[in-house]
Amino acid sequence: MSRVCELSGKGPMSGNKISHANNKTRRRFLPNLNEITLISDILGRSFQLRITAAALRSVDHRGGLDAFLLKAKDDELSSDALAIKKDILKAKAAA
Repeated sequence: MSRVCELSGKGPMSGNKISHANNKTRRRFLPNLNEITLISDILGRSFQLRITAAALRSVDHRGGLDAFLLKAKDDELSSDALAIKKDILKAKAAA
């Protein structure tokens, strides 16, 4: 399972671990991923996604999963999130 957020596209970063003696060794900074179940109001379904804590705050700030996905760029979303976005667009056009 990859360590990439399905909504924001955030992945591991690299940097230096710096000791008290100022020795520098390479390390990885992993994103804070959580397995979350989010509910789509338009589709009336729940989806289980692996997203970062920052993305979860953004979803809450924008007003839910539907509003977040409609505003999100397609290149940042995973294939599962893109499929959910297309279903939301179809349901919104039909209504």
